[in-house]
Amino acid sequence: MTEKPIADLSFEEAMAELERVVGALERGDVALEASIALYERGAALKAHCAAKLADAEAKVELIRAAEGRAVGTTPMDAA
Repeated sequence: MTEKPIADLSFEEAMAELERVVGALERGDVALEASIALYERGAALKAHCAAKLADAEAKVELIRAAEGRAVGTTPMDAA
């Protein structure tokens, strides 16, 4: 099976693949060279998911700003 380029994966697809990668690495039934390749793909999948989440968060902030609602986070008073 040919792997789909990470840039073409949706967030959900990338998360599912990342879970498979982590599972394979945790089982330890993969040869060393394959483990290294899996680890590299897993790192790229993690970065892809983080970027997708950041994009989604930015879109939500734009929507909130357009609605005149507070954007960002506000620290709580520690008092």
